[in-house]
Amino acid sequence: QLQLVESGGGLVQPGGSLRLSCATSGFTLEYYAIGWFRQAPGKEREGVSCISAKINSTKYTQSVRGRFVISRDDAKKTVYLQMNNLKPEDTAVYYCAARNRYICGLLDSDYDYWGQGTQVTVSS
Repeated sequence: QLQLVESGGGLVQPGGSLRLSCATSGFTLEYYAIGWFRQAPGKEREGVSCISAKINSTKYTQSVRGRFVISRDDAKKTVYLQMNNLKPEDTAVYYCAARNRYICGLLDSDYDYWGQGTQVTVSS
């Protein structure tokens, strides 16, 4: 059974950092592209970042470029999202998603499997 489980969310002050983890099981991560998405209250889900399989190329939405870093450790079956210099507008539920292709994308329709999400709240 394919599973993705996010962790690492929480409450952080503006300017702070968090590292989200997406632990995977039930499939061979090295063959899958992984994306991170977020959904704030009253807003549509948006693609934040993604990392391709094998070549490890990455993509970021403009609002997080230079602040967030995505990485993967296929041996640990985990993908990470390091979030620095967090802003109140980063507040959302963050989801990781997997697709059985090498190249990643930032559209949620690109992905077949989803985690349950982890809440990130940026507030003073």
